Amino acid sequence: MSINKQTSVINTVRGTSGIGVVAVALLVGMTAFVALFAGETTGAGKVVGISWVAFAAMAGAAPLGARSAGNERALTLVWGYGLASGAMVTSAAVFLLPQAFGLHPKIGGFGVAAGLLAGFGAHTVGHRFTHVDFGFDHTAIELSAHALSAGAIIGIIYGNMPELGPLLGLAIVSHKGPAGYAAARRLAADGRSVSVLLLPAAGVGLTAIPSALIELPANQTVNAAVFGFAAGVFLHVAMDFLPECELGGEVYEVAQVSDDAHSLLDRLRLHAVGSTAVGAVVVFLAWLSLS
Repeated sequence: MSINKQTSVINTVRGTSGIGVVAVALLVGMTAFVALFAGETTGAGKVVGISWVAFAAMAGAAPLGARSAGNERALTLVWGYGLASGAMVTSAAVFLLPQAFGLHPKIGGFGVAAGLLAGFGAHTVGHRFTHVDFGFDHTAIELSAHALSAGAIIGIIYGNMPELGPLLGLAIVSHKGPAGYAAARRLAADGRSVSVLLLPAAGVGLTAIPSALIELPANQTVNAAVFGFAAGVFLHVAMDFLPECELGGEVYEVAQVSDDAHSLLDRLRLHAVGSTAVGAVVVFLAWLSLS
């Protein structure tokens, strides 16, 4: 790598890390605002807790991912993604789909379809921007865009359903841990600092907290579309995080450091199915205990 290119990479990492520190400071300020003025009645109190769980999950998993760079940790990744995706699919199906269909079956269904397609479109089109030099770390940008959009939807849901328990939100952000682990592993393998993950770690809260203060109009059709769209987006994210043990996938990238990568993938497929099932069962048991 040339000296000029090395300098550019260093400046990019420093710039993204600096924004990450500012993002954390903003999250602290928003938390203080909710504690002093918003209270629990708006649902913002639960959103603050969910936001900090998301931050702790990604920020806490990042050092673990950095230390594992170059080592075989495919099983860890499969179970992390599997538990999270199983919990997300179940939570969206239990807490959001009935709400959308109950308000208006047809409009709720259109909302779900729109959310699934919008999630796929944003993910596919957004990947193109990873090839454009914006002067910031691409990994942080991609994860931050995902966190900011998910946070906005979480905030709107809890702001308009303050009676909703924290289980849905916690299940939705459960993928932040394995996502931070995998991202940090890639960054460390490329010789880059994992501190850039501060920005996406704080991203959920930066949009979730203000969104929780938005009140939707008292219109069942509009609300059915909103909750259906949210369910569709979260279902897309959940399916995107399913630990697919196929050639060229993220799990394969970790597994290929092994001499028996193909046989390892065959074994990991069983763990992928088992981990997603366990994630779903955990949500079911939590729902039973809280009912």
